[in-house]
Amino acid sequence: MYKFDERRGEFKPYGLTCELWLPDLMRKPDRHNEIELNYFTSGSITYLFQGKKIIIPEKSFSLFWGLVPHQIVDYSGSQPYYVCTIPLTQFLGWKLPAIFIDRILKGEVVIEDSEPHSAYDEFLLRNWLHDLSEDKDSEATLYEMHARLLRMAAKVLPLKKSERLKIYSGEISKVEQIALYIAQNYMFPLKISDVGREVELHPDYANVLFKKAFDTTINDYIIQERILHAQRKLITSDKKIADIAFECGFNSINRFNAAFRKINKCTPREFKKKYH
Repeated sequence: MYKFDERRGEFKPYGLTCELWLPDLMRKPDRHNEIELNYFTSGSITYLFQGKKIIIPEKSFSLFWGLVPHQIVDYSGSQPYYVCTIPLTQFLGWKLPAIFIDRILKGEVVIEDSEPHSAYDEFLLRNWLHDLSEDKDSEATLYEMHARLLRMAAKVLPLKKSERLKIYSGEISKVEQIALYIAQNYMFPLKISDVGREVELHPDYANVLFKKAFDTTINDYIIQERILHAQRKLITSDKKIADIAFECGFNSINRFNAAFRKINKCTPREFKKKYH
């Protein structure tokens, strides 16, 4: 049985895993560059995720990108639950429907009510747990994970939205490097030229690749990362708004306020008052 290790380094990878975790409150958010899957046979947990409380109920498949900070703030029941992590390069390489990938990479928690098929899902998860914990050949597990996510995408997406992500396998690792570099450095002055130099691509080409995968530019993504950090600080600390703005990488309070209002449709002060 596992619990979140608060001494764990931010961005430390989990790799390909399927484990049983015990529900527990987290005093700080977790961040990692894998896609995370949660499944509860009974009970539920509540995540603080992008400034919102998201409840994951029992017998539901939930999927989200672990690079988005996530923190358990409440739970019901004491039964262990399944946690699977899938490396981002593997997830993108499966060529799932583009709109499904888009929802995940934009920071949504996608939840599928799978109770009618719970016996099937629990059979799969037990096999994944056994195979990966025994360090067996993971090929069968990867095929089953891929197929299960295809079924999930078909169920949660609207009809006639089956187009695949238009990004080639050779480009996937570069996209992952860009996202991770931004996540580790958004609080500093950061330009597209810095990102391009880090991943050894021309800045314009780096931006094109990133937009193909994330449907947003590198600059806009940097701003989103900074605002997400600000949301967490506004909710969980008593720091002054100006201090939070500079800590998150903004060089002026006016730019911070404008970016925050654009994304959240309210001022930082209104946001803080709402959640307090």
